[in-house]
This record gives sequence, C-alpha cells and structure tokens, in this order.
Amino acid sequence: MTYEEALNAIHAVHWQGHKPGLGRTRALLAALGDPHKALRFVHVAGTNGKGSTAAMLDSCLRAAGYKTGLFTSPYINRFNERVQVDGVPIPDGDLVRLVERVQPAAAAMADTPTEFEFITALGMLWFAEQRCDIVVLEVGLGGALDSTNVIDPPACAVITALGLDHVKELGPTLADIAAAKAGIIKPGSPAVSYGGAPEADRVIAAAAHACGAPLTVVDFTRLRLRGAGLDGQTFDFDGLDGLTLPLLAGYQPRNAAVAVTALRALRARGWDIPDEAIRRGLASVRWPGRFELLRRSPPFLLDGSHNAHGMRATADSLRSLFPGQKFVFLVSIMADKDADEMLRLLLPLAKAFVTVTAPSPRAIPAADLAARIEALGGRAEPAASIPAAVEHAAALAAGGPAAALGTLYFSGEVRQAVAARLP
Repeated sequence: MTYEEALNAIHAVHWQGHKPGLGRTRALLAALGDPHKALRFVHVAGTNGKGSTAAMLDSCLRAAGYKTGLFTSPYINRFNERVQVDGVPIPDGDLVRLVERVQPAAAAMADTPTEFEFITALGMLWFAEQRCDIVVLEVGLGGALDSTNVIDPPACAVITALGLDHVKELGPTLADIAAAKAGIIKPGSPAVSYGGAPEADRVIAAAAHACGAPLTVVDFTRLRLRGAGLDGQTFDFDGLDGLTLPLLAGYQPRNAAVAVTALRALRARGWDIPDEAIRRGLASVRWPGRFELLRRSPPFLLDGSHNAHGMRATADSLRSLFPGQKFVFLVSIMADKDADEMLRLLLPLAKAFVTVTAPSPRAIPAADLAARIEALGGRAEPAASIPAAVEHAAALAAGGPAAALGTLYFSGEVRQAVAARLP
C-alpha cells in the first residue's frame, strides 16, 4: 500500500447513516488490542480554542520532559499532522503500516466505523507503540458521543470556550452544547472549564458534581496583558509574570490561561510540571492557521475562524493589531455555519472581499458566497482557485493588510500560495 492508497483507504470510510455512539470505536479498538488502555490523557473539548489550547498543553508537557502524543483535527498541510508524537507528525511509512492494520479490523465489523473513528483507532495505536507518557486528545465533535470519549477517566478534562456551533448535532441551546462537551468529564478526574457563560457553566458544574470530578473554572481576573504586537504577546497569569506567547490573536492569552490552569491541576495530581516548563512551553508553541502572519509587509494573515463566535474574536484581534485599517478579506465558509453573521462581523473592517470555494463538499460555492456579501452591502469578487484568490486579494489590498478567514479547510493551500506567489 502506498501513502496515497492509505489516505484513500481512510477517506473511503463513509460516515453517512451511522448513528452516534461509542460502540463502533470500542469494538474496533478491542479488535486491535485496546491500545488506549495503556495511555494517559488530557482530554480537550470546546467550541473555539480547543486546538490552540491542546497545542499549548502539548508544548508545555514536552518542556517538562514528558513524551507526548497530540491528536487534533483538521490538518493544515498534511494529514499526518493530526497524529503527532513529541511535536513530530506520524511518518508516512508508519501511517501506511497502521492503516494496513486497522483496515481489515474495520472491514470485518458489521457496523463499519466512520472516518473519524478509524483515525481515532490509528492514533491510539501509534501513541501506544511510541509509549507516550501522556496524550493531549482533542475531540472531533461534541464530547459525550465523540469517538475519543472511549478513554478511561483522563488525567484532566478541559473544556474551552463554548458557543453556538454544530447545533444540528448537539442541540439548539448553549446548555445542550455544554451537556455534550461535559460528557468528557469522568469520575474522580480533575476538570477545567473556560467558564463565563452562566447557562453553560451550570450544566458543566452539575456534570462534574454528579461524577465527583473536582472542577476549576479559570479565573480570568488574574490575567493581565502587558504588551502585544506582530511578534507575539506578553502577559501575567496567576503568579506567572512576563509569560510570552508567539501566537498573535487577542484571545490566545485566555486560551493560555486555560492551559496553565489545567497544567496546575495535573501538577496537583503528581505530574512534574515546573513553572519554568510552562514558561518555556508557551514561549515555543506553534499552531499554524490560527491568526498566523504569513507575510509581514504588507501584512497577509490567516485565521481558521470557522463560526460566528470565533469570527467575533478574530475581528476584535484585527481591530487591536491594525487600528483604523481596512482589510481585503479572502473568505470561504462552510454551508452549515452562520455565514451571514460571520460576514456582518467583517463588513465594518472590509475594503473588499474575495471569495473562494474551499476543498470541502460543505463549502459554500464562491459565487454564492460573493452574492451573499453583496446582498449584505459589501463588495465581493469570486475567484476560480485558491492561488488566484490569494493573488487577487493581495492586489486589491494595494499595500494594505489582507486576511484569509472562514475555515481551516483552505489554510494549507492559502499558506502555500502566499509563499509561492507573493513577493
């Protein structure tokens, strides 16, 4: 099996028609020897910030000397990024070998697993083979019925910022979404919550109380921003002064506060995580596609803000870093998102829009998205391809800032196009 054949085998697993549940993942892992039973986890759920928070946790745990696994989605440049050990994506040969192992076990099941369930099993095998000390495990969707939730009680459960997203799958209210995310809280395991939304906070607190899980809500009153610019941010949190973070978005210090709170919860349970490791881990974290500065002069930014909650935070960060400036926005948005609300948040900052269809069957066609922007009072032009869209956005910006926003699904191609086509 070649690398391309292995990817085709993964993507050929169809999810349509499957009922939510953990039974398929449990059956598949059992057929593979239950590799997850040999691992310890930090389990991360949330609407926004869970990937960034997971990356910070992974970086800090590595700085503390632990061998880490990191399981995230989606990827930016290559599929292998979804399964990393000590910051290194799974090598192509090992990916092929593990697909060859998982595929027959999956095919033998009467109720075949979904693509994400297949990837979950593959990741567990790789982390177990590599004898990871701890795995930072990001959920795919929700929490309670997400395939990652087959694990035993984690070393810590982390719930990042919540908002209204995936309402079709999780429910129409913030309480419904909180209930799904709170499903990762397990008996006796410490839990950390971003907090700040009373309707959700009550649900999470009740879930933690019901299973005897000590819950810490992050105390953002102890967070103080000291400086921010295109090189990163400096802030204090809870006795740690002068922390530096290379991630640019204004919301990232809050995600860092979540990570620090979780790391201290782990420390209270016996994990050796000195403050200096937290400091070094935050200073060295890398998380591409999240408010990433692809070109400095003139600025071209990339952010995978994929829902209204995230786009509001992105718009605030743009105002803070580029006060009074107008942007040319290169946008692609998935059809199951609140596209009009996302666009309304950008309109006051927009000089013009360039639309493109991201490589996903859920992406709104570029021409349709441009028409929606025009209907909202903006100026928009569709582009035939991502490289063409990058070039056109930079040309329209005419020396001013440009930003590619709306989904992570086009992030890899945008990054490549900026590197290859812009001076």
